[in-house]
Amino acid sequence: MAKTKKIVRREYTKADVKELREHSKAKTPVVKIAKLTKRSVGSLRQKALKLGIRLGHRR
Repeated sequence: MAKTKKIVRREYTKADVKELREHSKAKTPVVKIAKLTKRSVGSLRQKALKLGIRLGHRR
């Protein structure tokens, strides 16, 4: 039987959103932000989309 990872949902606090905006300005790679915030890349991208900010590098 395969063990699946339990999904733990954490709300984004005002501090989290502030940090995300700062990373956006600094153009920090999404993978690095994910490691620092202990959130998935998908979660960060979804939140950024909702906030209307860009994440990671720009082509």
